[in-house]
Amino acid sequence: MKNKLLSLGGEPNLMFVPQKILEEKLTKLLEEDVGLGDVTSSLVIPDDVQAKAVVLAKEAGIVAGIEEVSILAKSVGLTVHAEVADGEEIKKGQVLLKIAGDARLILSAERTMLNLLSRMSGIATKTRKLVAIISKLNSSARIASTRKTAPGLLYFDKKAVIIGGGDPHRLHLDDMILIKDNHIAVAGSAEAAVKKAKAMASFSKKIEVEISDAADVLKVVAAGADVVMLDNFTPSQIKQACGLLKKAGCSDKVLLEASGGVTEENIKDYAKTSVNIISIGALTHSPKALDISLEITKTREKKRS
Repeated sequence: MKNKLLSLGGEPNLMFVPQKILEEKLTKLLEEDVGLGDVTSSLVIPDDVQAKAVVLAKEAGIVAGIEEVSILAKSVGLTVHAEVADGEEIKKGQVLLKIAGDARLILSAERTMLNLLSRMSGIATKTRKLVAIISKLNSSARIASTRKTAPGLLYFDKKAVIIGGGDPHRLHLDDMILIKDNHIAVAGSAEAAVKKAKAMASFSKKIEVEISDAADVLKVVAAGADVVMLDNFTPSQIKQACGLLKKAGCSDKVLLEASGGVTEENIKDYAKTSVNIISIGALTHSPKALDISLEITKTREKKRS
């Protein structure tokens, strides 16, 4: 079953883009914050001041975004030394990064760096916590995110989920065929939608379909679905769907995804069923950011020639 899960989105523990493209993504975030210029720093900080700063964890968690913040800082001309690596457990008060360079540059990039690091670390921390909860039950299910991310932050949100030990699920609409309720409303039925997709789609695209009634699970599997999303099913309803598949002898022919209504409080109940994937939109649509700050530790004026 592990290989089937990997094939949903490729390698689940790695997201790679050329550094130039990543720099462009990060530059857009910085441009949005800087606007036409950091008026405070330009008025208050002389242009010949050098500074050193540390990025500190104000609470414990799983750190994510070290690579991105380091690349952003270096791209604007700052020197960076990472004290930790993405995915590490960090403690309150721990130094995560040391940054040096032009004081104006540090202060102008400060909020963008902290926003990204705090958000990604919050997502990774929550994901790791949920993964740990179901792991104690010896569950083989994977915690997955959804496409409910903040606009412009999809890459960073999804990478944070991966760093936390979760599955990114789809990244874009072209990753796989996911037939949801509104598609079905137009197509006529879940079964008809799957059959049409199966007949027309490339062999490289998996087909997932959302159902709202356990009785439909055998129909969509027979139509060719690779993954069945059990939308807003209770744990008992999921067990019913699993029972139908087992009775028909096709439990190993499809992946089952529980989606909707899953929380930290009830996730154990879902993990005790036979689902393969537990997707949670809250991982990325409303994450609690980890409290992280930047503090200037030393300043000096540039030596004039």
